[in-house]
Amino acid sequence: MTEHALRAVVTAGTGGIGLETALGLARQGWYVTLVARDPARGEAAVARVDEAAGRRAGRFVRADLSSVAETRRLGERLAGEGGLNLLVNNVGGMWTERRQSPEGIEASIALNHLSPYVLTEALADSLAAAAPSRIVNVTSSAIAAAQNVFDEAEPPGPHYGLAATGRAKLAHLAHSMELAERLAPRGISVLAADPGAAATDNAAQMTIDILPPALRPHWEEIRKGVSAPVTSAAKGPLAAATDPALEGRTGLVVGPDGTVDDTLKAFVTPELTEAVRGWTARLMATASRSS
Repeated sequence: MTEHALRAVVTAGTGGIGLETALGLARQGWYVTLVARDPARGEAAVARVDEAAGRRAGRFVRADLSSVAETRRLGERLAGEGGLNLLVNNVGGMWTERRQSPEGIEASIALNHLSPYVLTEALADSLAAAAPSRIVNVTSSAIAAAQNVFDEAEPPGPHYGLAATGRAKLAHLAHSMELAERLAPRGISVLAADPGAAATDNAAQMTIDILPPALRPHWEEIRKGVSAPVTSAAKGPLAAATDPALEGRTGLVVGPDGTVDDTLKAFVTPELTEAVRGWTARLMATASRSS
């Protein structure tokens, strides 16, 4: 890394949208830390990042971001390295079958909401030290399928992967808008980026059972929607991370075409934000007891 290189952290950065975002950053002169679980994929991803940049531009750090405790340890490690210019919270997941995190929390909640929540808090001082800096939280149009009930960890009734992920993404979007106000005085912009549907490894594992029954007549349409190249899906996150026109702006959603599109913000209300705040605190207490 050169002395004056801009420093970025990209979670789930060894494949899919995360890797494409990291490649784009490397081409623009950034030094990128890729966070994921698999060292072999990490080594291959770093080689691609270095090749794209034509220099040493990346490194891999292993962490299981489904674990709150491990995410917290990662944050402490990265915070000890000094100022950070950009955090891209790209990690997420959506599955047909219900899964649990190591702390016993439903996995889409852990990955799509708690992981970026914990990592961002751990790195806030580092981002402030390098201000003006940015946080990019990758969101999703799955929010439209969310059941926005936050009385319990999970809503009553059967588990449907799309609705569960949409609910977790909705919670994190509400948190992101609140976070934007809190961190603005420290010179940190918080932006959400909707990459749109793309042919990611996660999308390839989808079956019709991931949909709530009301959406199943649209299965073929939805399946075609996730056939877009992953390279194009990085346009939104990259714009949110680097577009000079967004300098100093915060609390925005950047759409798949790389322009500001606040459509998803219509799902966020003051009442929802308050409910998510209490729900998150209860989940964090559960995770702490299980660590």
